[in-house]
Amino acid sequence: MTPKYIKENSNDVVFNLEYNAERPHLIIPEYGRHLQKLIDQATAIEDREERNKAAKYIIQVMGSLNPHLRDVLDFQHKLWDQLFIMSDFKLDVESPYPVPTREVLQLKPDVLKYPQNFPKYRFYGNNIKYMIDVANKWEEGEMKNALVKVIANHMKKSYLSWNKDTVKDDVIFEHLYELSGGKLNLLQSTEELLTTTDLLRTNKRVSNKITPPGQPKIQSNKNAKSGKPNPAHKNQNRKPTN
Repeated sequence: MTPKYIKENSNDVVFNLEYNAERPHLIIPEYGRHLQKLIDQATAIEDREERNKAAKYIIQVMGSLNPHLRDVLDFQHKLWDQLFIMSDFKLDVESPYPVPTREVLQLKPDVLKYPQNFPKYRFYGNNIKYMIDVANKWEEGEMKNALVKVIANHMKKSYLSWNKDTVKDDVIFEHLYELSGGKLNLLQSTEELLTTTDLLRTNKRVSNKITPPGQPKIQSNKNAKSGKPNPAHKNQNRKPTN
């Protein structure tokens, strides 16, 4: 009997079954287990030339999963990095990009220093305080005066976002004087800030385009209130009868 048609023993078939619980962990599950096996086989190849060919073939297979990004340079770099990661950094092949290391990939970013201060006027925010500190370090002149005016207007805008009522400029100048430690003094100044309407002004969307002069407006066939056809246009397209 031809070996092709020899009946297999059911016990042998069950014994060779693989379960996910018994298989090794996938490093990048998105590529699947078959690609992981290809990489393991390429890692075990002893001939370096054959190993390089296998690595390039695997890169083509990985790129075929995203054909629209296969020829992008940055994407190629990403594929090679993922190839070394999936081989557990055991694959020794020639790469067109620097080979990543386990130590570099396991580096943790520096901890961000979040501001833990609790300002008296929270509606201004921490950025206003930073801007005031920067303005304190500037030399006297037109640039500093312009910066102080910008800060004061921004303070007034932040104040109005917290309290929709109008606020006098004297209140903003007092807060600026207090937050700057007495270095930015506009209490005796005649400077006027932007008005409340200018700071809270919003651009309204124009639903209809402006009709050029001399061009007739197109009237709708429906009544604006009821949505029913306009009686004036009911018989507009009817041909006259003889």
